[in-house]
Amino acid sequence: VQLQASGGGLVQAGDSLRLSCTTSDRTYAMGWFRQAPGKEREFVAAISWSGRSVEFSDVVKGRFTISRDSAKNTVYLQMNSLKPEDTAIYYCGSTHSIWGEAGAAPTPPPADDYLYWGQGTQVTVSS
Repeated sequence: VQLQASGGGLVQAGDSLRLSCTTSDRTYAMGWFRQAPGKEREFVAAISWSGRSVEFSDVVKGRFTISRDSAKNTVYLQMNSLKPEDTAIYYCGSTHSIWGEAGAAPTPPPADDYLYWGQGTQVTVSS
């Protein structure tokens, strides 16, 4: 499975960006993580394989949304009201987990359970 992330850039605080992650196989739950300089990779958002369930970290909840277009094998991360602390390299990943589906775990797995990763896209938010 190959993942291709895109959409990063340099914006000002309060602006919006939409990241895209195109996969070679749609049958996976997907997630976005980010890593700022000197910090560990952290969870941002996730969407179940069917799209019925989504999850966000507390620091982005209410500002970011995640969606998927099955016809295009693409997952989107819409980032609004960006803050300088959102500056990081953003990575998309895919996992075999069926979290969020009927009868499955209600929350996404940790980063270690993601099997495939995109190359990352830089997001820089200036104050």
